[in-house]
Amino acid sequence: MHVAGFEVMDSERTRVRRLPELARYERDAIYAILDATTLCHVGVVLDGKALVLPTLFVRQGDTLLLHGSISSLLLRSAVALDEICVTVTLLDGLVVARSTFNSSVAYRSAVVFGSARRIDDPAERESALTALIEGILPGRSAEVRPSSASELRRTGVVAVTIEGASAKVNEGPPHDDDEDIAGSAWAGVVPFRLVVDPPIPAPDGTVGEGRIEVPASVRRLVGS
Repeated sequence: MHVAGFEVMDSERTRVRRLPELARYERDAIYAILDATTLCHVGVVLDGKALVLPTLFVRQGDTLLLHGSISSLLLRSAVALDEICVTVTLLDGLVVARSTFNSSVAYRSAVVFGSARRIDDPAERESALTALIEGILPGRSAEVRPSSASELRRTGVVAVTIEGASAKVNEGPPHDDDEDIAGSAWAGVVPFRLVVDPPIPAPDGTVGEGRIEVPASVRRLVGS
């Protein structure tokens, strides 16, 4: 089933087969997971062999934006294929059950299928790069010099159209067997969270001399 541009319901390609009760197919649920991180893994098939590499991304509508060197093997392979796979995983905790068999992790994951195209138009590429910067560190674009023409020429940007997607969410307490619940072993959940530590200034230039304050974009990121 297609909804507003891509598959979000149960289909042969996007169906979650292992623990299907954990599946999420709603667009909002999938996008919430994608928007909660900027790190993804991109999977392609190159000369009959699988290649999966991590990279940064941001979502813009029904599109994922990736960037890298114009000579990047991953990006060149992605645009040469009819379809690629992009995945994200958020680790939320350790589910400690009363047996090792029933122990697991709390997580949110999303799998995206789509076609990739290289953004060649200079204005569109510059706009996409700004979206990437702002998606990773909001407000940073206005604090630094613009990219030079040479830098823009050496940077490749790929847009992945989301054509199929599904998510999987595992949360809540352990699911133990009745005989284990009656036992003496502790059970519960150990939550995980991402912690942003105080920024470490560069040692060189006027930053190293302590004459430049931490910018607003970084202060917002660390919550100070």
